[in-house]
Parts: sequence; C-alpha cells; structure tokens
Amino acid sequence: MSAKSPIRLFVTHAFASHTDYHRVFEYLEASPNFFYRNCSVPDHPPAGGGKEALKEEYRTQLKTAEVVVVLSSLYVENEYWTTYQMDAAQANNLPLVAMEPFGGSAKVPPELVKRCAEVIGWNERVIVDTVRRQARHEDTQRWDTIEFKLD
Repeated sequence: MSAKSPIRLFVTHAFASHTDYHRVFEYLEASPNFFYRNCSVPDHPPAGGGKEALKEEYRTQLKTAEVVVVLSSLYVENEYWTTYQMDAAQANNLPLVAMEPFGGSAKVPPELVKRCAEVIGWNERVIVDTVRRQARHEDTQRWDTIEFKLD
C-alpha cells in the first residue's frame, strides 16, 4: 500500500450524515502512512428512481471497493439498507469488517458477528491493521514496546 495504490474502502451508509461514518475517517486520517480511497458517497443520493435507484447506486459504489466496514450502529438504525450493502458486498466477494457501536454501550448484533470476517472496536491502530489485513492480506506485525525503569 502506498500513495500510488491506496486501499479502496467502503463504509456502510444510508445516504444521510451519521456520526460513526465520519468518525471512521477521523480515525483513519490519524494514522500516518495509511493511504486509502473512500468509495462510499453518502452525500449524493440518486435523484428519483426509488429503491431500485438506491440499490444501483450502492452496487456502483461497491464495485471499486476492496473492503467494506459495516457500522453496527447503522445496522441497528437501518437494518434493511445495511443488510443490502452487506449482501451486495458479499456478492462481489468483498470482506466485511464490523465496527462495534462507539462507546461500547451496546453489543454488536449477532447477524453482523456471523457475517463479518472480523469485529473490531474504535482503536485507530486496530482499524488500520484490520483494513490492511482484510483488503490486501498485509500483516503489519506491529509490536508494542513498553519501557520499564528498574531502580
């Protein structure tokens, strides 16, 4: 992964502003040397056409993605469209990564646990490592270093 070959990421959305959707990108932006391209475009829903137009727009956005991040908070709020996006992603053989609800106040719905390759929390390093692993099968093999003073 480099600036010339960013990971193509799709985050589930309902064509409306959602705090967890924006929060994912805040976490990703905080990571140095992590390059991604956002394939999801929630700000421009199709004008007219009803459900079929929305489905087609989701499929179009998913076509370019390498990995899909499923927001469990959005699944609880809008199960129909989140399930549709997961179905479309799996039809394109895209890996699904579920994000726990922010703040840990609720559990991840069992349907997401069953369908997603991994369930992760809100930790910048964990998010980046999981996206890399699921999208490109890159293992970062990062280790934490803890220094102790022995007196």
